[in-house]
Amino acid sequence: MPDTATQIRVQPGEPRIQTDGIKWVMNPYDEFALEEGLRLKERFGGEVVVVALGPTRVEEAIRQGLAMGADRAVHIVTDAATDLDPWTVAQALAQACQAEGYDLIFTGKQAVDDDQAQVGPLVAVALGLPQITVVIQLTVDPEGRRVRAERELEGASEIVEAPMPVVITAQRGLNEPRYPTLPNIMKAKRKEVKAVPFADLGIQSSPLVRVESLTLPPARPAAKILTGDPAETARELARLLHEEAHVI
Repeated sequence: MPDTATQIRVQPGEPRIQTDGIKWVMNPYDEFALEEGLRLKERFGGEVVVVALGPTRVEEAIRQGLAMGADRAVHIVTDAATDLDPWTVAQALAQACQAEGYDLIFTGKQAVDDDQAQVGPLVAVALGLPQITVVIQLTVDPEGRRVRAERELEGASEIVEAPMPVVITAQRGLNEPRYPTLPNIMKAKRKEVKAVPFADLGIQSSPLVRVESLTLPPARPAAKILTGDPAETARELARLLHEEAHVI
């Protein structure tokens, strides 16, 4: 996904962004998901496999995941990633998960570019697995094959238990992702990245959701700076908030 500090431009006449000059990074919520998998591996053993879908540039994010400590990766390669809806993407990721085997599947709660928050739950649907979303705390019992998670709600939280395997979508606060060290960055270059062409999966990419158009938000008006007598300034601020901003 584009770096959140990138200035986004819309491709004229097309429902997509211009990709020239964009820095591509791992989705921040996916970093929380990966970090949780790595911590469980360090505690209980096992293997962490990164699964990603997209064009060649996705390998940069994959290598970041390997440098963080993942053992290997699967890259579902397609140049048409921006034309695929969440259900199609979820089916592809689910196929890769089935081929690799799993006890737990972690995803970010949402991608911060389109904010749809659908792929993780739809992976669970495609695999027929239970799911726990927006998780901020997780306890895993590998012997009992169960997890206990605290998930964030608006103004509250909820405790959910589920049998393994289960799909977990990670929320900010679940952990603090580690930074790849230079030795691990070097090691990541030698780790396996299995390329799987999307076309080989046999998925019918007839989207259920299609982007018709993209527009940039309107430019923000210039800021108003109020000076002078504090009492007069307060009255003017109240008037502006009421008559122009419509917030009081």
